[in-house]
Amino acid sequence: MSEKDNLLQADGKLENQSTENSAKTEEKKVTEPTENQEIPESQDEVLNEIEAVNAEDAEDEDTKGRHEIEVKDYHAMELEELVAELERLVKDEKAQAIKTHVEEIRAEFKTKFNVLLEDKKEEFLNEGGNEIDFHYSSPIHKQFKETYFVYRDKLKTHYQSIEKNHKDNLAERLRIIEEIKGLINVEENINTTYKYFKELQEQWRNAGAIPRDKYNNAWNTYHHHVEIFYDFLHLNRDLRDLDFKHNLDQKLKIIERAEELAQDDNLNRAFRELQVLHKLWKEDLGPVAKENRDEIWNRFKAATKIIHDKRQDYFKDLDKIYELNLETKHAIISKIEAISKQPVKSHSAWQNKIKEIETLRKEFFSAGKVPVKVNEATWSKFKDVVRDFNRNKNTFYKDLKKEQHNNLDKKLALIKIAEENKNSEDFETTTPLMKKIQNEWKNIGHVPRRDSDKIWKQFKGACNHYFNKFHATKDAENKESLEIYNKKKELLDTMKTLEMSGDNKQDLQLIKDHIAQWKALGAVPQNKRYIEGKYSKALDALFDGLKMDKEEAEMIKFENKLENLSNANDSRFLDNERSFIRKKIDEVKGEINQLENNLLFFKHVKDDNPLVKEVYKNIEKHKSTLALWKTKLSKIKELY
Repeated sequence: MSEKDNLLQADGKLENQSTENSAKTEEKKVTEPTENQEIPESQDEVLNEIEAVNAEDAEDEDTKGRHEIEVKDYHAMELEELVAELERLVKDEKAQAIKTHVEEIRAEFKTKFNVLLEDKKEEFLNEGGNEIDFHYSSPIHKQFKETYFVYRDKLKTHYQSIEKNHKDNLAERLRIIEEIKGLINVEENINTTYKYFKELQEQWRNAGAIPRDKYNNAWNTYHHHVEIFYDFLHLNRDLRDLDFKHNLDQKLKIIERAEELAQDDNLNRAFRELQVLHKLWKEDLGPVAKENRDEIWNRFKAATKIIHDKRQDYFKDLDKIYELNLETKHAIISKIEAISKQPVKSHSAWQNKIKEIETLRKEFFSAGKVPVKVNEATWSKFKDVVRDFNRNKNTFYKDLKKEQHNNLDKKLALIKIAEENKNSEDFETTTPLMKKIQNEWKNIGHVPRRDSDKIWKQFKGACNHYFNKFHATKDAENKESLEIYNKKKELLDTMKTLEMSGDNKQDLQLIKDHIAQWKALGAVPQNKRYIEGKYSKALDALFDGLKMDKEEAEMIKFENKLENLSNANDSRFLDNERSFIRKKIDEVKGEINQLENNLLFFKHVKDDNPLVKEVYKNIEKHKSTLALWKTKLSKIKELY
């Protein structure tokens, strides 16, 4: 337990117990004056505090553990941490020593669990549930209740066991008081009487704990009759003065220690030891000579007041700390409120906001305590802004779930189509359909996570079944075409390594022979048609190495190209080639017209002018190109 928490706990406890004990003492007044009654309890706050705690300790002899058990920051703990701490305390500590700890843990657990319960209920209602049907069972809640009941049983057993002892001890102390009262009427040797008095004092010290509401009355009565006995001892001043001197020496030591504690900065430790000193003063030591009583009591009380005042100043500073904590928590609440108002339209964005809120939530719990008067209001405001955020989040995911369920229906419809057509052998009709539903699947969007893998496997299985069958059928049909492809691949490798002899006629015939072999092999499968492009490049390289008319070589390559286009069994290829040639013809015609128009600028220039010669040269070149394109166009027309 921190020093701050110990002092706060003691302060609250003392205030309540002081009022209770004062009332009970008032009810059972002792008319005889005692040493401590020189300063009435109602007029001395610090004595009230010490008397109250010592009265509580008198009811439970085992108080050491209560002071030393750490009180942690339960407000900053999550549900699981609270239960773990409760289990540890119940297992390792005595039930009567952890009452404050347990009740604080219980209050925090109840608050946090109620928030969780509200969130779960809201999620249930958002998903379409009926409020009357809502039920949430949590293992952590069950674990907490079981541990708390174990604590209550232990505490009950403890109090039952000490109740009888308290009554017996009280009876014993009352008997001792009666014995002391009777000593002044005993007619025997004063030394014998004094010895018996000391025995009674020892019996009193060992009599054990009594109920706290009887504590002050019993002690005041006891001290009253002890003082009467000492007054009786005037018959034997030596014994009385010896005892007075012993008590004075011991009380002076107590005062000196109290004055040392008044300078101690550890207020929690100083106040605890001060309680012990007051207990020794009251319970273990008898009176001193009358002429010393006021002096030493006032000196002891002065040191006590210094400690008390320092504690009060500490609590004032503590209030300032609590105010700063309050400002921090208000700032956190404002941040959460701002985040809650920000528009969020995607799952990833919501996940980022959820992480931000969780971080702020932990900061709130770690910010420390706030003034008691605003604690409930601050906690309530915090719950409200977090609840608003959760409502917005739940609304988004509710709409998202609705959209995902619609997507699920769409994908189930596509699965139905895929399943109905997976065994179809009408490949020309079914293949475009299957490709179409595959594209639609990609564009539909997310479905509920629990269904995602299942429906994807089902859809993929139906599509794969169809396309595996389709490819198997096509592979069987294209077996011969695949063999052609392999032969053309071998021929292409040969053409790439051909060595020309240098004899133009002989080399041209060699190329034509390879062209003839290529044509004779036939068509390759559609998915292997890329080899025709490689063949055209290899053929271009061979022609480029020949010393022959370029137009002749160009027409040989073009006729070979046309044959490949015709073998493709797709008129679109020929149509595209015809459109391309017509476009080239128009472009060349345009170039010629432009050049002829340019000659008009040189009509007064002689024909042997270099510029004019260059223009005429270009016109002839373009006319030659135009003739070649027209020849190619006529070759295509022959195929239609």
